[in-house]
Amino acid sequence: MENLKEILMGCRRQERQAQEKLYRQFYPVLFALCRKFFDDKHEILTAVNNGMLKVFKNIDQFDEQKGEFFNWLYTTVRNAALTQLRDSKTQHFDYEEIDDYMGFESDENPFDKLDAADIIVYLSALPVATRRVFGLFYLDGFSIKEIAESLDISDGTVKWHLSEGRKRLKVIFEKIF
Repeated sequence: MENLKEILMGCRRQERQAQEKLYRQFYPVLFALCRKFFDDKHEILTAVNNGMLKVFKNIDQFDEQKGEFFNWLYTTVRNAALTQLRDSKTQHFDYEEIDDYMGFESDENPFDKLDAADIIVYLSALPVATRRVFGLFYLDGFSIKEIAESLDISDGTVKWHLSEGRKRLKVIFEKIF
């Protein structure tokens, strides 16, 4: 496999072969990322492709002095998926607004002791709206407020989804472990 720096230089020159190599190299992890937000394979692929188009368009903005390429790529594709989610007309029925009186109290990350493949399996067991919130909070490190703003829902609804996801995963984990 070619060196990542060589592939990135080719992408900066807008070489289609370099873009394809970059796409293929990161496709599995980006598909898994977008799967946190969407159930439908078409929507997942649309999010991956939209994100990669942004990567190719803005590749000159990546500065290796500021961090790893993977982190920049991941953030760019995740933000494209969130934009697609916000723009989706079907998003509104996924969430029922909950009053903020429902507290969410837990600092424990249920995924701490699992590997990446297991996390994807367990996340897929959650309803899509809960999976979105859960992935943003536990895997991407978003705060409750950031999730609420990103998904255009209340803080209380985010807390409810976190609580609901933990309850559902607890049942699954009790059966397995």
